[in-house]
Amino acid sequence: AYTPGLTVTEVTTVRRRRLLPIVGEVLVREGQSVKADDVVAQTFMPGDIEPMNVANLLSVPPADVAECMLKKESEHVQAGEVIARTKGLFGMFKSEARSKVSGTVENISVVTGQVMIRGAPLPVQVRAYLSGRVVEVIPNEGAVVEATVSFVQGIFGVGGESSGVVRMACSRPDEPLTPEKITPEMKAAVVIGGARVTADAVKRAVQVGAAAVVTGGIDDQDLRDFLGYDLGVAITGAEKLGTTLVITEGFGDIAMSERAFKLFRSRAGSAASVNGATQIRAGVIRPEVLIPVVDAAAEQSKIKPAMSGMDIGSPVRVIREPYFGRIGKVAGLPVDPAVLESGSRARVVQVVFSDGEAATIPRANVELIEG
Repeated sequence: AYTPGLTVTEVTTVRRRRLLPIVGEVLVREGQSVKADDVVAQTFMPGDIEPMNVANLLSVPPADVAECMLKKESEHVQAGEVIARTKGLFGMFKSEARSKVSGTVENISVVTGQVMIRGAPLPVQVRAYLSGRVVEVIPNEGAVVEATVSFVQGIFGVGGESSGVVRMACSRPDEPLTPEKITPEMKAAVVIGGARVTADAVKRAVQVGAAAVVTGGIDDQDLRDFLGYDLGVAITGAEKLGTTLVITEGFGDIAMSERAFKLFRSRAGSAASVNGATQIRAGVIRPEVLIPVVDAAAEQSKIKPAMSGMDIGSPVRVIREPYFGRIGKVAGLPVDPAVLESGSRARVVQVVFSDGEAATIPRANVELIEG
C-alpha cells in the first residue's frame, strides 16, 4: 500500500553528487567544509567551431588555399587577424581573409576550401550547490557533498540550481502570490509564496533579481505566459529564466500545504539551495528546496525514520479530481477492494480532510506526504 510522495521534513541528512561533464580538476578534499557557491571542480570544454570559406573569400580554387594561408594548423589567431592572403598581380590587388573569432586553426581543407577555427576553450565550473561537508572525492570528476537540512520537495519546477536567503512574501499558505508582494529587498532571495502565483508575479521576481520563487500552485496559462511557450512533457531544469520556480502542490489555485509553509516560515532568514529540475517519467526527478541546519548535531535527534508505507494518520494529498490538491489524513485502509462509480474494483483509502469532510478514494489517487 506504499504510495510515493513528496518529502517535507524539518531535518534530514542528504548527499548530492557534484560531477563535471568531462574529466577535469577537483578543487576540494574529503572532509572539507564548503559553501553553496564554492567551486568544487572545474574543466574546459572545447570551443565552438567557426567555419570560413577562404576559397570564396579570396576568389581562388580550393586547391590554392593552403599556399595562401598565413597561419598553419594548430596556430592561434585573433579575431580580425589576417589568416590568408593572395599574392596578387605584380604584388598588387591582394585579397585577404580575416578570422571571425579568436581561437586556433584546426583544419585547412584543399578539397572544400574551408578553414575551421576552433574557438577559445570554454570554462566549466561545478559548484557545491549545498553548504555542507565533502564526504567523497571522485578523482578528476567531482565530489559528494553531505549536509543536514530542512527538506521540501516540489511537484513541478523550472529553472536550474540557485541559492539565497529565505524570504516570506505571503502570511498564509492560501494567500495568492501577486506582483506587489515581491519587493526590491527580495533580490537574490528565495521568495516563499502561498497559493497560486501569477505570471506577472514571476516576472516581477525576475525583475528584482530573486534567486527563486516557491509557492503552492500555478495556472497552466500563467506558466505559458512566463515561459513564452508550451512546456509539454519534458525534463526541465535547463531553462535560463532569471529565476528558479518551484511549485509544491500542483496546477491551479492550490494553497501550499500547512506543513511546508510552517517549515519555511520557521526557517525565514536562513540560506537555502533550490533546484527546479523535474522529470515525471522513469527515473523521477523532483524539484527541491534544501535549507542547511546550522547546529546539525543538536538537530540529529529530530530525524525521524523514513516512512515505510501508508498507515492510519499518515498525511496524504489527493492527486486527481474531484478532490484534487486537497490534503488530509488516512482514517481507514479497507483490506478488500471496493466498487467504484465507474463499476471497476480497486483498493481504496478513507481520508479525513482538515475541515472534517471525509471521503473514500482509490489508493492510486492519493500521494503520501513523507516527513
